Amino acid sequence: MKTIHLGAENSVVNTYMQQLRDVAYQGNRTLFRNNLVRIGHVMAYELSRTLSYSPKQVQTPLGMKTVSTYDDRIVVGTVLRAGLAFHEGFLDVFDGADSAFVAAYREEGRKEELKIHLEYMASPRLDGCTFLLVDPMLATGGSLELAWEAFRRMGQPARLHVCCVIAAREGIERLERVFPGDGVTLWTAAVDPALNEAAYIVPGLGDAGDLSFGPKA
Repeated sequence: MKTIHLGAENSVVNTYMQQLRDVAYQGNRTLFRNNLVRIGHVMAYELSRTLSYSPKQVQTPLGMKTVSTYDDRIVVGTVLRAGLAFHEGFLDVFDGADSAFVAAYREEGRKEELKIHLEYMASPRLDGCTFLLVDPMLATGGSLELAWEAFRRMGQPARLHVCCVIAAREGIERLERVFPGDGVTLWTAAVDPALNEAAYIVPGLGDAGDLSFGPKA
């Protein structure tokens, strides 16, 4: 698996990340969601450089123009509910993409005792597509691996891109074991060093779902 860390170089992504992490900003859910959307925009743009392109003719009011556009059939798959705002950013850029959704959640508890449950999935066929598996927080990697196993029942994509906002080292190492070859790319805006005993990313930013949409009962 290849890892592309957008935050390793200076760009506006680091400003969005600073605001996402800052407790002084986190009380504003609209700003929090908007920053997830904006990181999705930037990541989708960078990812677009890796797609397959061919020249196509377009009719303008004054003549014909040849434009090189991508040929990939893109499907954006998201883990509910935290991934919704991030997902929106990718759809803004890839406006012809299809969408897939899976609901996966984990029982709260110690990292060594975590149980992850899958409750719902809606997806088109994935055979031959370029599949973007979008989940803001890559902690242990367990829920993302479970989501991937569920989506695979809908067919085998030609290319897989895993897209995260923050990835913990432990989660990256797990995905490297799940995807040992070079055919999968992990995109992340930040890499954090550790998980606490409850399997939350440290320093992280907290619960992306709660900060986006409010606390859950």
